[in-house]
Amino acid sequence: MSNLLMARDQIICTEFDGGDGILVDLRTRRYYQLNETAVVVWKGLEKGTSIEGLVAQIGAAYDVPPDRARSSVEGLINRLESYCLVTNTA
Repeated sequence: MSNLLMARDQIICTEFDGGDGILVDLRTRRYYQLNETAVVVWKGLEKGTSIEGLVAQIGAAYDVPPDRARSSVEGLINRLESYCLVTNTA
């Protein structure tokens, strides 16, 4: 998995009170629901945060071991890639 992923420009993220959110793909007009953790990951991708940085951020914010944080982050990123919501910048 590449450490150089970015959110695609045509994706809009809206965060709701309570931390959940949605992504809207303006190209396909599809909506994707995000839980609180997924919003943190998405916001990090928008800023260009590396996977390592996201793993550290999730681990610290939710007090989970690094291997569990990595598994969660990589699983989410795999799903985002399968929906063509992120792009590899390498």
